[in-house]
Amino acid sequence: MDSEYLSSLFSETVKSLSDCSEMKEKGFFHECKDEDSLPSAKALEEIVELCRSLFFPGFYGRSTINRATLKYIVGVSVERLMKLLTKQIAAGLRFQTKASHDDGDDNFYREAEEIAQKLLTLLPDIRKVLETDAIAAYNGDPAADNIGEVICCYPVIKTLTNYRVAHELYKLGVPLIPRMLTEMAHSETGIDIHPGAQIGHHFTIDHGTGVVIGATCIIGNNVKLYQGVTLGARSFPLDDNGHPIKGIARHPILEDDVIVYSNATILGRITIGKGTVIGGNVWVTEDTEPGSVIVQAKKKKSKTQNDLIYPQDLGGL
Repeated sequence: MDSEYLSSLFSETVKSLSDCSEMKEKGFFHECKDEDSLPSAKALEEIVELCRSLFFPGFYGRSTINRATLKYIVGVSVERLMKLLTKQIAAGLRFQTKASHDDGDDNFYREAEEIAQKLLTLLPDIRKVLETDAIAAYNGDPAADNIGEVICCYPVIKTLTNYRVAHELYKLGVPLIPRMLTEMAHSETGIDIHPGAQIGHHFTIDHGTGVVIGATCIIGNNVKLYQGVTLGARSFPLDDNGHPIKGIARHPILEDDVIVYSNATILGRITIGKGTVIGGNVWVTEDTEPGSVIVQAKKKKSKTQNDLIYPQDLGGL
């Protein structure tokens, strides 16, 4: 191919891709200075690893940890976590306000430092809840040999570690980072939990792949989901200009002791009553009474037809 033609082609392509006026107006170009960059995915990965090592020492982080070194290693990890969190939260705050480094970066940093300190004080409580999640996963799966196996191997623990940290940051008003943390877990495990969802203790997801939990979901204690479950919203209501109305409660409420089997879909701001069991592949769009059992209708049996398998007959796989 002619070198002059290639040069012209490259020049036109670069010119077209560098025309930022329309991109910036539409929000597709984030202009930043040296100290005004977006939160770093690499730094957030380190934050996740540090949190996991603090919540479950010896299972994540340094494998050589013991009682004699625990306090030292925890101290070093907390100090590192504070530094990383402060810098990344500050980047998120700058992104939200679209302010530059010259317009009050010190204020961003001070606010970020205060938020990071608040999160650090919450870490012991987060760990206590995660311990109940690990217990729920172990008790709910006969294939699990011990708690250590659950902590090391089960995707729900990795996902919930990200989610429970992200949820606290979400409540503290941190922009962007909570969603980045839960999307990192989504990529790692296939479980998609919005950081705004409210989830009680002793929560577990068996297998996990394909589970979706929406932003305004409220989930009680001792709730168990199986793979492929969707806790979603129905179609968006529109305003007078035809735009979706956001920020409204649009996802389900699951009360305590609910079990939802694989590939069930629960949509809208409905309440699934305490102790309800929802079978696989069921579509639910209305409230259920406490203690309900919702399954597919049983077909009439023919000479060539086997009985359907119902969720109450299923254990952990």
